[in-house]
Amino acid sequence: MIIVKTVTSLEIHLNKFKSDKQKTGFVPTMGALHEGHLSLVKRAKAENDRVIVSIFVNPTQFNNPLDLEKYPRMPEKDFELLEKEGVDVIFFPSEKEIYPEGMEGKSEFDFGNLEKVMEGKFRPGHFKGVAQVITRLFEIVHPDNAYFGEKDFQQLAIIRALVKQKKLNVRITGCPTMREPSGLAMSSRNLLLSPEMRTEAANISRALFHIRDQRNKKSLQELKNEAVHIIEHNGLLKVEYLEVADPVSLQPVNSLEGKSKLRCLTAVQAGNIRLIDNVEV
Repeated sequence: MIIVKTVTSLEIHLNKFKSDKQKTGFVPTMGALHEGHLSLVKRAKAENDRVIVSIFVNPTQFNNPLDLEKYPRMPEKDFELLEKEGVDVIFFPSEKEIYPEGMEGKSEFDFGNLEKVMEGKFRPGHFKGVAQVITRLFEIVHPDNAYFGEKDFQQLAIIRALVKQKKLNVRITGCPTMREPSGLAMSSRNLLLSPEMRTEAANISRALFHIRDQRNKKSLQELKNEAVHIIEHNGLLKVEYLEVADPVSLQPVNSLEGKSKLRCLTAVQAGNIRLIDNVEV
């Protein structure tokens, strides 16, 4: 396994892969890796000749400076995990390598209603930052395939829209959410939870599964009210939003009748930690 920190160094290896006509799979991450990330790496390994993983905590997608500051960073542990998975190259760049002309960027992005609901509504500028860094990483890596987790379902929709808008020659693959035994969606932010809050946070997935499993028995509003109660009943968690939406447009629906394969998405504050999750309904 090779660890590179500069675009120039990475290009040497990428050119070798290209000259050997090897297909490359790419997994962009912000580090603090867990089994969810590693499931993406395994999928990439199965479908490509070479696998590249980037570790870069992207400042432009954090609308809360405190969230950026406390985001967990543990590169040495990440390197060990990725070496065990047989990753070929880790790209571990500085901000200067990703944004040589500064972080303002020249690209303008317009994702229409996709970025005006849920995460886009509560985290202004977040998806612009995501689009900015993914565009830049794709320019650097030129992967054949790129892999993202469905836990960040709205982000996945934004990246698909980005690839279509920019006519980028990369196939985007979404991979299922990995969960802890309690049902809590795996997230790097889980490392910041106290043991009590981590136990409590399992109520998030319980609430989403409740809507999924009871969808034919009650009205959508009743189910949403019950789901919010499941999450908030102990007073430790606070729901920011909980919506059932079309899986493509991500526009919230008011009824479940006559609709299949909807997506239930939520964001929840667990103390100072913000957690997201979603399930197919």
